[in-house]
Amino acid sequence: MRALTASTAGATLALIFVGSLVTSTGSGLAVPDWPLSYGTLFPPMVGGILYEHSHRMAAAAVGLLVVVQALVLTWREPRRWLRVLAWVAVAAIIVQGTLGGLTVLLLLPTPISMTHAVLAQSLFLLLIVIAYAHSREWRRRAAQPHSTRVRATVALLPAVVFLQLLLGALMRHTESGLAIPDFPLMGGQLVPRFDERMLNAINGERFQLLLEPVSMGQVVVHFLHRLGAAATAAVVIAANLDLRRRPAYRAVRRMLTWVNWMVLVQGTLGALTVLTARSPLVASLHVLVGAALFAATLLCLLRCLPLPDGRAATAPPVAGVRPRVRRGTGRGAS
Repeated sequence: MRALTASTAGATLALIFVGSLVTSTGSGLAVPDWPLSYGTLFPPMVGGILYEHSHRMAAAAVGLLVVVQALVLTWREPRRWLRVLAWVAVAAIIVQGTLGGLTVLLLLPTPISMTHAVLAQSLFLLLIVIAYAHSREWRRRAAQPHSTRVRATVALLPAVVFLQLLLGALMRHTESGLAIPDFPLMGGQLVPRFDERMLNAINGERFQLLLEPVSMGQVVVHFLHRLGAAATAAVVIAANLDLRRRPAYRAVRRMLTWVNWMVLVQGTLGALTVLTARSPLVASLHVLVGAALFAATLLCLLRCLPLPDGRAATAPPVAGVRPRVRRGTGRGAS
């Protein structure tokens, strides 16, 4: 069960990356029909069809994993809340597949495309919780000290990252990824002035890059995403400062170290996305690391919270699994 739940969450992360390749390469309408692809299950894998149909096959594989996970948990998982979460994930994957089909049939409408992106991250959140509840760490975890301040700070991490992911999805699906084509400046200014002069300067630079002109709305969306990146970095710094002298939260601090590195990598990829004029590979890696960062911040929060079944250290036993017994030989062994 531990391997199944971890594999399902990992496969969903890979699916998010494959989906981002579809958007980054402009292949969203490379296959104009759904659920078949040019009337068949196996179209020629060339050009944009390679990305779009690969995304469909990967989505079908993940959907199968989510259903199998729900069936296995229904059969063997004694914790009711986990069985419920597993079937919520099944419902989410069905809705997600339907939204994916509608994005094609309705020619990529922004509201549906945005909902498709948001639901993908929400499904990933559910699967991370299910996988963590079956991890060795969950079973061995000691009771966490109660600190409202620490939990509030750590809870901000996944919240601000999720908001940033929403802004990123809005930016991608409104084609605002290069609405501000320079970095670190914005329209040649450190603090942009949202007026016609700045918009003309941006469109002048876009003209030199052979890019279509943008509207002020697209510039605002892009600016909000950069502002969200700064807010994310600020919350991560605050969490580091709050936890640096709290040894009782050692597991949270270890995960926070990974968060720190991911934020640095994500910021670098964001800058490279602009400087490379939105290279498909760089932009897709930016989405992938963003989803991984969300998972890491969510794990920080899960490590900080008390176990939902009210136990201090271990989860209820799983049928067919014999609990491990540690044999000590040193001081205090019995």
